[in-house]
Amino acid sequence: MGLTQKSEQRSTYAEYLTWPEDERWELIDGVAYAMTPAPGRRHQGILVELSRQVANFLQGADCRPYAAPFDVRLPQAGEADEQVVTVVQPDLAVVCDPAKLDDAGCRGAPDWIVEILSPATASRDQIEKRALYARHGVKEYWTIHPTDRVVMVWHLDESGGGYGAPQILEGKGTLPVATVPGLEVDLDLVFAAT
Repeated sequence: MGLTQKSEQRSTYAEYLTWPEDERWELIDGVAYAMTPAPGRRHQGILVELSRQVANFLQGADCRPYAAPFDVRLPQAGEADEQVVTVVQPDLAVVCDPAKLDDAGCRGAPDWIVEILSPATASRDQIEKRALYARHGVKEYWTIHPTDRVVMVWHLDESGGGYGAPQILEGKGTLPVATVPGLEVDLDLVFAAT
């Protein structure tokens, strides 16, 4: 089951801003995808617990966590906001450069992104968005599989050539976040929330 595509026509952030506020969409290279149905209970339990741990650790720090819905605009080169063709709403984004933050969300790559997989988004999160995040310079990318209790972690190659092979980890114990020194996610608590 995939996400519903709005139309074959390519869209921009300027058009995205005119769509009904009660609908959630993502733009990936100009293609609009509906963010429905709403995430399930397991998904939300994981997101709330993960967000709690990250927000508690980052309290008073320069890095800031943001949970969906939160617009992350990923411009190509120096294009103006209205021309941006990629706007995503990751489940969790951590941004350590305050210059990337504005009232609309984040413009540019967050340092760390987490996507919690669901049947409607799993293939897009693991294939299309992984390539997208690497291309735009997201330093660390996690996908969390609620049912299988598996976490996959990708780190951006230091040469900027994309992500290397993922770490595939069982969802237990603690897992350090490379882009946020000192932060360790307690996976036992994260998966207990399901």
